[in-house]
Amino acid sequence: MTGEARALVVGEALVDAVRRTDGTRDEHPGGSPANVALGLARLGRRADLLTWLGDDADGDLVRRHLQRSGVHVLRGDRAAVRTPVATAHLDAEGVATYEFDLEWDLPSSWAEDDDAPLVVHTGSIATVLAPGAAKVAALLASRRATSTLTYDPNLRPALMGDPAAVRPVVERLVALADVVKVSDEDLAWLRPGVAPAEIAEAWSRSGPALVVVTHGGEGAFAVTSAGARLSVAAPRVTVADTVGAGDSFMGGLVDGLWEAGLLGADRRAALHDVDAATVQAVLERCARIAAITVSRPGANPPRRDELEEPTDTTEGTDA
Repeated sequence: MTGEARALVVGEALVDAVRRTDGTRDEHPGGSPANVALGLARLGRRADLLTWLGDDADGDLVRRHLQRSGVHVLRGDRAAVRTPVATAHLDAEGVATYEFDLEWDLPSSWAEDDDAPLVVHTGSIATVLAPGAAKVAALLASRRATSTLTYDPNLRPALMGDPAAVRPVVERLVALADVVKVSDEDLAWLRPGVAPAEIAEAWSRSGPALVVVTHGGEGAFAVTSAGARLSVAAPRVTVADTVGAGDSFMGGLVDGLWEAGLLGADRRAALHDVDAATVQAVLERCARIAAITVSRPGANPPRRDELEEPTDTTEGTDA
């Protein structure tokens, strides 16, 4: 497979245990970066995932799930003692809150093609939880000369503690990244009382070419370093649950920029000069992808051919 354009996704993969208000429970492979890799693979992109799984039954479950959709799970010289588990508690509207039983680290070495990936993506727990977080930041910095860097903070307050301690970590990665996607809920926790648009404007001046803020069922807006300001509505769908919606939006964002020929370090200047019409088209497709994801249980993003099917309409998404 050497020479094939690819994405490298770095971050946690785990088992999501979903608990509903009626007492029922399901288990699905998940983890924000793993879900992004899954979404990219289902959209026809080569996605390599560098993660931290145990050599146990849960780890085998996660690997099989990802590999069935075409994700290449990279093997390293070390593995987790046990595969992480996150429990999502769903309220009556299907909105998830999380609790976690996990450790996060990276192997010292792993098998990966010599050709540089077009894009390196990371986010969520992997960028905050020691000891792996510092290794992720160093890996990203080392790939900036060859790859577009994308980042989704996807914050988990139940695990991450004090937002004042997390904020410098997030802002350093924002400044390093070329593309940032963040939810309004993340921003409300990270910078309480500050308008999301104000934060996005500040972030767009710190380094990224594109900052996208999602507002769940209200859609999303984007700020570019070239000065464009635009928004997109969320399609109206019947919501099964919101697990993985933001991750599928993120995968769609990477895929859309890939389709537009804007990925790779040699395209960094073009990405900074991207026109509003291109961003608008990418965001509309991202919203469509997220809508399909929330219309069915679990983190189950669509394949490319599903994007042509009609969308049912009643409730908004949560990305």
